[in-house]
Formats: sequence, structure tokens, C-alpha cells
Amino acid sequence: MAGYEYVSPEQLAGFDKYKYSAVDTNPLSLYVMHPFWNTVVKVFPTWLAPNLITFSGFLLLVFNFLLMAYFDPDFYASAPGHKHVPDWVWIVVGILNFIAYTLDGVDGKQARRTNSSTPLGELFDHGLDSWSCVYFVVTVYSIFGRGSTGVSVFVLYLLLWVVLFSFILSHWEKYNTGILFLPWGYDISQVKFDYDVLAWILQSPSDILEIHPRLFYFMVGTAFANITCQLIVCQMSSTRCPTLNWLLVPLFLVVMVVNLGVASHIESVLLYTLTTAFTLAHIHYGVQVVKQLSSHFQIYPFSLRKPNSD
Repeated sequence: MAGYEYVSPEQLAGFDKYKYSAVDTNPLSLYVMHPFWNTVVKVFPTWLAPNLITFSGFLLLVFNFLLMAYFDPDFYASAPGHKHVPDWVWIVVGILNFIAYTLDGVDGKQARRTNSSTPLGELFDHGLDSWSCVYFVVTVYSIFGRGSTGVSVFVLYLLLWVVLFSFILSHWEKYNTGILFLPWGYDISQVKFDYDVLAWILQSPSDILEIHPRLFYFMVGTAFANITCQLIVCQMSSTRCPTLNWLLVPLFLVVMVVNLGVASHIESVLLYTLTTAFTLAHIHYGVQVVKQLSSHFQIYPFSLRKPNSD
């Protein structure tokens, strides 16, 4: 299992034919951010691998998420009568978030600048972006928080899904319009996942979302990232998505157990177990896909040196 190959030979062959295509008509991007990124990228040395820039930005978002989890674990820090998040934390989070956004904007420019653009770079970038959605949205929630002056955890859950769907729809559209056949099976997987998670919330005997909102958001965001990454792989390789994602199996079983009216502490254990399993599975998926594509294109993921030059 440690060396399991997620990318099929057919998909590897499809990656060989892939050509990047994107249209950006946003005035802010065209007239403000791109000129800014074009200036910033000149600061980086030409030996710096673009994927290393991408990964650094992602780690900053993860750090922000963990920092806010420490100072505001239950999203009550902004509510009246609760200990507020220190001012310096907001400053640090804001600065790191802007740096992460900037790194995400310059990684592709660094790839073109160093003539090192590959399908792996785009997949790596978009794959980490899909997981970044939950880190960013949940961190921002601490600004509003819960309580009498905030918003409910369920409202934030719905807002999280707005962001998740906005991200996945752009890739779903590209998947549909970039190949000759339509992915009816993928739609079933996505809808089934939405139904199972929502069913857990509505049928939870212990109101699991109220008890562990941050953990529940993270579990959903991680599973979403895995589903999205598989879509991106299929979209870039012009292959058909699988009918169902295997992560739906343990999620479905948990929902079935919840329907039996389990005790609150058992439900919490199930959430922790499922979150751990999803996280390890997604990390394993990401690592193995990067290894496969790195071997296929004969490149190092975090270095511009060529393997045959060692």
C-alpha cells in the first residue's frame, strides 16, 4: 500500500498531451496583481523550484489555521464575555495570508521564468489550492465567531460549501469542456458526499457540529480536496473520473451508525477517527501522485536539477 500507484498508465499518457489553458478577465488581477507578481518574482533566485514556492505558501495557511485553533478553538473568542484573540495574532495571520496569496500568484511565473513548467506544477498548485479552501475559510470565521454577536456554526458550514463549490465548479467546467465525453459518474460521487455529511449533521444525537465545529470543517474540507484532486487528475489527463470516491464508504458507514442513535462520546470518537483516516489517506494520495508524475517526467518536485545530472 505504501507504494500504491493512483495514476494509471492511461492517465500518465494523457498528461504527456496536456497543454495549460486559462483565461483571466478580472480587472484586479490584470491591472494590479499580475504587475505586482511580475515584480515580486524577480526577487526569487532562478535556482528556486516553483513547487517549493507553492508548498511554502500552503504551509503558511496551515500555520494560520493552527495558530487560530490555539487562540480560538471553539470560535467564541470574538463573542462578548470571552477572552479575545490578541491583536498581534491578527497582524501575523493577515501578513502571512497575504504572503501565501502572493506566493500562489508567483509560482507559475517562476516556472515560466526558469523554463520549468510541467503538468505536475499545475496539478501541485491546484491540488494544494483545493485543500487551502478549508484552512482559509475556517481561519476567517474567527473574525465573526459564534455567540450573540456572531454567526452559527451551521451558517459557516454553508458558507464553506459556497467556497468549495465555487472552486470545484471551475475545474468541473474545464473537465466537461476540455474533453469529448461527459463525466456522469463524477456527479454521483460529489452529490453522495454532500448528502452523507449533511445527513450526519441533521441526524446527530449529540449535535456534533456544535461540539466539534473546527474538526468537522476540516474533515469535510479534506475529503473535498481529495475528490477535487482526482477530478483535476482526470481533467488534465483527459480520462473519465471514477463513479464513486472510496472515501464515501467509511463516511456512509459512520452515517449509518449515527442513525442508530449512538452516544455522544462515541460520535466524537467516530469524527476523530474519520478525520484522521481522511487526512492520512489524502496525504498518501498526494505524495504518491507527486512521486509518480516526478518519475514519469524525470524531474524532482522541489528542485530544478535533473535526476540524470546527479
